Amino acid sequence: MRRMLTPARIARTLAMVLCLASAACALPGRRAGPELPEAPATMNLTSPAFAADAAIPQRFTCDGEDISPPLSWSDPPEGTRALALVMDDSDAPGGTFTHWLVYDLPAEARSLPEGVPAGRELPGGGKQGENDFGRTGYGGPCPPRGEQHRYRFTLYALDAPLGLPPGAGRAAVLEAIAGHALARGVLTGTYRRGE
Repeated sequence: MRRMLTPARIARTLAMVLCLASAACALPGRRAGPELPEAPATMNLTSPAFAADAAIPQRFTCDGEDISPPLSWSDPPEGTRALALVMDDSDAPGGTFTHWLVYDLPAEARSLPEGVPAGRELPGGGKQGENDFGRTGYGGPCPPRGEQHRYRFTLYALDAPLGLPPGAGRAAVLEAIAGHALARGVLTGTYRRGE
């Protein structure tokens, strides 16, 4: 005897599928945190080490020296009181993976040098947060072997310092940025590990 597809049977099936999908999204280890805040204006963020949408050199990854790449940016808008930087990988298997958080950089800063030290506070001003490797400071690209991931560096010009202690996590940093972003600049690079 064949079962007929009734509206009630379809609704039950859809409810089961949605329940299973939402349970899978809540699995431990998933890092899908808050999304990056928007900003009303843009800034130009670049690196002399790699071009936009090009491969990040191995020395800045877990397969190399695992040091931060040099970054520079255009003048922020008037009223900027501090800067913040977020580096993440939205292609990570468990959701967005945070590689670097820098905040409360002085408004007059126009660059970060190669190899920023891993300390909680930066010489010359600024603080570093905890990345998803569980360390304070930079953690370079390290995708699963054979996979190419995109790594997004997002710089924010802010109307006030975040005022967070050193070692803050992604959620706290993004929450503090929201509502204070005057402009943002984005630089994306890629990295693929060998098989």
